[in-house]
Amino acid sequence: MKKNYNYTRRKLFLPEYGRHIHEMVDSLLSIENRAERTRQAKAVIAVMGNLNPLLRDTADFTHKLWDHLFIMSDFKLDVDSPYPQPSRQELTVVPRKMKYSQSRITFKHYGKYTQQFIRSMAKEPGTPSIDEEMINIARYMRTKSFEYNNEHPDNNIIIKDIRLMAGGSISLDEASIGSIRSEYRTVIPQRMMRNGQRNNKNQGQKNRQNRQQKNNNKNAVRHNSYK
Repeated sequence: MKKNYNYTRRKLFLPEYGRHIHEMVDSLLSIENRAERTRQAKAVIAVMGNLNPLLRDTADFTHKLWDHLFIMSDFKLDVDSPYPQPSRQELTVVPRKMKYSQSRITFKHYGKYTQQFIRSMAKEPGTPSIDEEMINIARYMRTKSFEYNNEHPDNNIIIKDIRLMAGGSISLDEASIGSIRSEYRTVIPQRMMRNGQRNNKNQGQKNRQNRQQKNNNKNAVRHNSYK
């Protein structure tokens, strides 16, 4: 007996209706009389509606069933539908491509907003408070560089990076930022602090137990020597 597995059959357009409904739709294509084909199509629509009786009261439910009927027929069914027959292009609309900002960051360890702030300051030369603000930016850049490289960079590197991100319109001398220090501290999560304290406590208990064991061994040796 020849076995008929589903993987050898054609792919279903709407699997939720099952293969029997698809076979009914295929049989509609073989009917030559248009009036009879339309009558049989309405019968198939009734069967499709019985599969989801709770959705009959929803808006445009019958319209959806007729659209599904045309989809299962691969848009080849020609009947008198109470609704306009959809086309393949209408139901396969290509989604609009989302636009993402692909701005290139010169130095990723400083962050995107640091670069944007420096460039905005470069567009307003001659501002009286620009030096103070750039000192704060330099201090922040020094902190971020330490987080990234685990070492404080030279001030010449900070000045060079600022000039590069500003397009050469902002220039600072080393004397103006020579005394800056990082005032930003890396926040240690409380969970890590608790783990560190727990490890220190456990290590202290192990040390006390080791000292107690050494003392017990010394006392045992001294007691045996007296005997």
